[in-house]
Amino acid sequence: MKTRRLGPFETSALGLGCMNICHAYGPPLSEAQAERVLLAALDAGITHFDTAALYGFGMSETLVGRFLSAQRSRFLLASKCGMTGVDVDGSGRKVRVIDGRPETIRATCEEALQRLRTEVIDLYYLHRWDRTVPIEDSVGALADLVRAGKIRAIGLSEVSAATLRRAHAVHPIAALQTEYSPWTRNAEIAVLDACAELGVAFVAFSPVARGFLTDAPPVASALDPKDIRRSMPRFEPANYERNLALLPAWKALAARAGCTTAQLSLAWLLHRRDDILPIFGTTDEAHLRENVAAADITLSAQILAEVDAVMHDRLVIGNRYNPQAASEVDTEALAVE
Repeated sequence: MKTRRLGPFETSALGLGCMNICHAYGPPLSEAQAERVLLAALDAGITHFDTAALYGFGMSETLVGRFLSAQRSRFLLASKCGMTGVDVDGSGRKVRVIDGRPETIRATCEEALQRLRTEVIDLYYLHRWDRTVPIEDSVGALADLVRAGKIRAIGLSEVSAATLRRAHAVHPIAALQTEYSPWTRNAEIAVLDACAELGVAFVAFSPVARGFLTDAPPVASALDPKDIRRSMPRFEPANYERNLALLPAWKALAARAGCTTAQLSLAWLLHRRDDILPIFGTTDEAHLRENVAAADITLSAQILAEVDAVMHDRLVIGNRYNPQAASEVDTEALAVE
């Protein structure tokens, strides 16, 4: 696969997001299937694997460590701190907590190193900015981990251009990660330009719109009760029905481009700028191979120009997050939000 720069690293243009194997979009995969997906990604040329302490409350890191640690020299390992699962009442039931205190960051890193079966994490993100803690303090703790040899580079997730600049003044930020696809364009307001200015790689998650920009988009009424899309306004039944009306034109455009709908979205991102590295999630090898093939697709100027006409967040009904989730991120909001 073609490669791109990500901070001090050279890695595959497309990466694998490892949330899907145990968290967020339905029941967790069996360990055997998780192993097949992870190893298939490595064999397909993916050298960028992205996980987090939050995913499955440590299970994603555990599976990545179990099945990929023997191949550790072959890939860039990214994980995240600052948002974890905590047993708040002693019942054993964990709840999601945003905590960017330096002592929590240090403890989360030590736990992650154990689960990932590695001595160092290549790229360690602050998953969410804890607004009760100055960003300078959280990034300072991450800088201490760099100096201690626990991590190699620092990333931020879901922050604004202003917060990125504050963080970058403390320690160089290698990557900023947020949602970006033809139907989510918040990054175009300011963050993409800030990344270019500071030399920060942009890692685009949910590049196929949480499954919407695929040949088999989810059926809103059939989503698993714990599927996180159930809480997202764009997937609420009334909004979703209206959003589905956008897909025929998108599918027709993909057909003209000679690719699948998911490939069109991934290839569009790769054509936007050389500093954009999309990471996709998947639960099976067939979709993985389909997505990987997008790295070799060349889109014409005409196709690229038409993307905005048929799929843009000004055409999409509903915000990307509900009010609670939106209050936890620092990204610039579109006027409709």
